[in-house]
Amino acid sequence: RRSIRRKGKTQGKESQKAVAGRSEETVIDRFSDCREILQKWCNLPVEALSSSMKLLVGVLFSFFLALPSAVARGGERGGTLSEYENDRSNVATTKARVLLEDEKSPNKIARARGYMTNSDLEKAVKDFGRRCSNISRIYSIGESVNGVPLWVIEISDKPGEEEGEPAFKYIGNVHGDEPVGRELLIRLANWICDNHLKDPLVRSIVENSHLHILPSINPDGFALQRRGNAKNIDLNRDFPDQFFPLNDDIHTRQPETAAVMKWLSEIRFTGSATLHGGALVANYPWDGTSDGRKHYYLCPDDDTFRFLASTYSQSHRNMSLSTEFPGGITNGAFWYPIYGAMQDWNYIHAGCFELTLEVSDDKWPMIDEIPTLWEHNKMSLLNLAASVLKTGVHGRIFASDSGTPLPGFITIKGINYTVNAGRAFGDYHRLLVPGERYEVMATMPGYKSKTTTISLGETAMTVDFILDPETTTERYLWRTSGCNCGGSSSSSSKFGLEMFWTLHFEVYVVIIILLFWFLIRRRLKSNLSNDKQHAARSSLLPA
Repeated sequence: RRSIRRKGKTQGKESQKAVAGRSEETVIDRFSDCREILQKWCNLPVEALSSSMKLLVGVLFSFFLALPSAVARGGERGGTLSEYENDRSNVATTKARVLLEDEKSPNKIARARGYMTNSDLEKAVKDFGRRCSNISRIYSIGESVNGVPLWVIEISDKPGEEEGEPAFKYIGNVHGDEPVGRELLIRLANWICDNHLKDPLVRSIVENSHLHILPSINPDGFALQRRGNAKNIDLNRDFPDQFFPLNDDIHTRQPETAAVMKWLSEIRFTGSATLHGGALVANYPWDGTSDGRKHYYLCPDDDTFRFLASTYSQSHRNMSLSTEFPGGITNGAFWYPIYGAMQDWNYIHAGCFELTLEVSDDKWPMIDEIPTLWEHNKMSLLNLAASVLKTGVHGRIFASDSGTPLPGFITIKGINYTVNAGRAFGDYHRLLVPGERYEVMATMPGYKSKTTTISLGETAMTVDFILDPETTTERYLWRTSGCNCGGSSSSSSKFGLEMFWTLHFEVYVVIIILLFWFLIRRRLKSNLSNDKQHAARSSLLPA
């Protein structure tokens, strides 16, 4: 499909290879639907269409190579959002996410040689857990369609414990035919294990954050050597989307997608990145646009995302030298809009700043290129994970009356985005661009908000907030109406019952006082009436 990327080739040739690969993906994505529509209209078996469709794909692929627009992530391009929705509603609900089936060719079998199989990957994860048990734990967030566990490595000096520290996650192999990420992430985990006692940067990551590594979110797609999962669904089009409500249908959601969503409901991640292949660029939100057209579509934290993307690009061996992407970074929608992507969902629904990293021009290079790719990406992976420690404003929110942590909210003046503080420690971690002045506000229902202005330097800043309570009644009314987010049903019931009695105690006191006042008043009226009757009887008696 494309010649393998070798050292010494010019940047221009690498870009041409990326264009060819991305154009081919576009044709494959679009003709998967065409084949099924033709089969339905013409009432022909798949075998009768197979050779004709392959020939047609080949002809049109040659035409698409001449187009300047390129798609590495396989998204729909051009047209309006309504046209995109119509395309998807004309076929089955998830049809736009279903991809053309690939037959295993000798070339595909050859390129897989040397890569870890899913069994090899599971063994590597568990071996790591045994070798580095003092700074790690191994857990699964769920299973793939075919029942393969989705293993995660957590690295920290206190793995498995909840702390007031930021968490970062890496996810690899989102697309089954992009396996470089799973190889790099296993190397990253092992490198941290071997160097955390002697490398200051790695030691800081281990001691001051929680790093979670999911080497493969799509093991079924890897085993089949195709982009989609076992149901041939593109997982990077399967998340709920702000512009595309059809993705809100939970009945069509893939188990891998559901596992990630549940994972983020349990752990509050500050930053994240997914590893892809087929280009060399750091991609940031938004991925989609409201009108479905290709143009720069910035999110509220556009400056911060550009800073994070540049952190990765500039730490890379040659990503920042790209002639296709200035600085080696790109806004997703400016590259081309897609819908149902993981990174936009992370930012909107999980409060997590996620990037999409294209780490290799070749989607599936020969295994002997992995050591070189690792060296090119090693410092980028480390520096991005450390960014949740090295920049932004961090701190905790407390109540002045009790000293207890508050799960409040942090906002920055001029940026329409809210970061939630943790429930257990009241800790918040707000990523921001260094070298700027910011007005930071801490709020919590039932408490008076507080604002402070900071000048953020090149390193992170710590700012704690102590909030004074509003009137007692207002505070208790909020607490009884609030949710116990992320808590168990038993703790939620206990919390609600406690607040019930806390509020109603005041009500009972008021009722008792009113009742006491009513009884006294009634008694006084009764005594007054008796006195008048006695006086009347006395006046009737003879002198």
